[in-house]
Amino acid sequence: MLHIIRRDPYQCGYEQARWTLATLLDHCAWLDLTTLPGLWQLLRRLGIHYKRGREYVHSPDPHYLEKQAWIMARLAEARTDPERIALLYLDEVTFYRQPSVASAYAAKGTDQARAQRSHRSNTHSRVLAAMNALSGQVTYVQQNHITVPALRKFYSTLHETYPQAETLYVVQDNWPVHAHPDVTVVLEKQQYPWWPTTPSNWPQTPSAKLTPDTLPIQLVFLPTYASWCNPIEKLWRRLKQQQLHLHRLSDAWDALKQRVCTFLDQFSTGSTDLLRYTGLLPT
Repeated sequence: MLHIIRRDPYQCGYEQARWTLATLLDHCAWLDLTTLPGLWQLLRRLGIHYKRGREYVHSPDPHYLEKQAWIMARLAEARTDPERIALLYLDEVTFYRQPSVASAYAAKGTDQARAQRSHRSNTHSRVLAAMNALSGQVTYVQQNHITVPALRKFYSTLHETYPQAETLYVVQDNWPVHAHPDVTVVLEKQQYPWWPTTPSNWPQTPSAKLTPDTLPIQLVFLPTYASWCNPIEKLWRRLKQQQLHLHRLSDAWDALKQRVCTFLDQFSTGSTDLLRYTGLLPT
């Protein structure tokens, strides 16, 4: 049923923007149901509910399906031969001294949970991390800025983390810095067919002072403007929900940074729970 309700009713001959029980009953004659309450009960059993929608932006990438298929093919390679091949999902996240506002329990009435702000400036830090698609192992660094040298060093760290892997597929978004020639200079020759666009004023070749390397890492880029395709985004969601929303460390910046590290360290050797949470392991 999900593949039906996700379609535009107009594509199925119904001149309306949303599905109703009546149109679903008419369209799904193969269900052999005759009443709206009967269909409603079936949808409930299937876990399909009538609920409020949300805004989103659909990826405008004309190669969306091809890129997704490319990623799935690389993931299949890793599952077939995990000793030689690993696939990692990479991303960056920024967090701030000041707590973010979110829902929390409070007394009935006008009382609300409070985000305790500091009088200091809203300092920020960043995390660069890669999550193994098969084990849930998270490798990360935390620093103020994610720069070209930082990315080069992180790729070396990934190679050291998986020394037995003959190929490391690293899936990431299309942030131009990911494709900077001073980053890719340390990697083996790349095979990805849809290389991201970089600013026209950027150099097309790496700096002469850099020593080329052949780290066995292949970059795989997500469809443009499609962050939902990167499972590590759900790791950031859990980090924010458990540690950053309404935190009480706005005047203890070092302690907050350590709390983020402690949270990530629990996945340093892998986590089945994280794989399940991010959708990489069926429930």
